[in-house]
Amino acid sequence: MNNSMKTIALASAVATALAAQVGTAQADGMEKCYGIAKAGQNDCAAGPGTTCAGTSKVDYQGNAFKLVPAGTCESTVIDASMTADGMERHGSLAPLDRDMPET
Repeated sequence: MNNSMKTIALASAVATALAAQVGTAQADGMEKCYGIAKAGQNDCAAGPGTTCAGTSKVDYQGNAFKLVPAGTCESTVIDASMTADGMERHGSLAPLDRDMPET
């Protein structure tokens, strides 16, 4: 097996393990909640601009998620006093277009 194939195999194994971890957490009564993670504190596979857990660049980045107990995401509120622009933030079950890192 050449180096490229080894790299692909390793990347695939890591991705599978991480997907299983998130799947297990969701099966254990957890759900993805977007827009509530502080920079560097997101859970895995956040979206463009991130590669995995802990790679979000902006506080409350809209496409970065944290796993939270099922049923609590949309009631999660980040107080305006905690945000850079003084605007309150709410958790979302879907990725958001706000608070994205500059490219």
